[in-house]
Amino acid sequence: MQDPNEDTEWNDILRRKGILPPKEKPEEDEEEEQIIQQQSIVKTYESMTLDELEENEDEFSEEDEAAIEMYRQKRLAEWKANQIKNVFGEVNEISGQDYVQEVNKAGSGIWVVLHLYKPGIPLCTLINQHLSELARKFPQTKFLKSISTTCIPNYPDRNLPTIFVYHEGEMKAQFIGPLVFGGMNLKCDELEWRLSESGAVKTDLEENPKKQIQDQLLTSIRCSMPNRKDSDESDED
Repeated sequence: MQDPNEDTEWNDILRRKGILPPKEKPEEDEEEEQIIQQQSIVKTYESMTLDELEENEDEFSEEDEAAIEMYRQKRLAEWKANQIKNVFGEVNEISGQDYVQEVNKAGSGIWVVLHLYKPGIPLCTLINQHLSELARKFPQTKFLKSISTTCIPNYPDRNLPTIFVYHEGEMKAQFIGPLVFGGMNLKCDELEWRLSESGAVKTDLEENPKKQIQDQLLTSIRCSMPNRKDSDESDED
C-alpha cells in the first residue's frame, strides 16, 4: 500500500481533494514555525523604540530589567547624538527680516552666534572662515552671518566685524570692531576661546591660546634683556 505521507504528485492531488489527510509536519518544522509565530507577535526590547519600551515596561521580567535599562540609555544617547548632529553644523546667511525668527526665537536652550560683516573686508572674510570651522565642530550652536546694513540699517563699517552672542533671545556677549579681534592675526582657536567664555560653545581647549602667545613673548623679552648683575659689572669696567 502506498504511503500517504510520501511526496508524490498523486498524493498531492488526493490531499487537495480531501481523500488523504494533510501531510504530517516533522517536529523540527513545527518548533521552527512556533518560534516564528511568537516572534511575529511579541517584539523583543532590542527592536523597540523608547516609547514602546515605556508602554511595555510591565511585561518584562526582573531578569531583563538591567539589560533593558542599559539598552534604553544607549538608545537615548544615540537619539541625543542624532538630534545634535542634525540641528545645525554650518553658518547660515540671514537678512533683517529673518532676525527675530532666527535669533530672538531660536528656541529653548539654543545659543546663537551672529556675525555682521561686509564683503571686501579681509577680517570679516577671515572670521567667516573660522566660524564655518567652528560650526562643524559645535553643531549644537546656531551660527549665522548677515551683511551688516541688510540686518541693521546704516550700521557703520568701522564697527565691523561684529559678533553678537544670544541665548534664548537674550544677548549674552558682543564683540565689536577689528581691535577686539586682534586684526588679521586672529586664529580659529582664539575665536573659539572667546566664544566659550560667553557660553556659546563648550571648548576642549584647556587655556586661552592668546595667553600662550603672550607668555612666549614675555619670556622672549626677558631672555633678550641683559642680566642686571652683568650690566653692573660692565658699568664698573
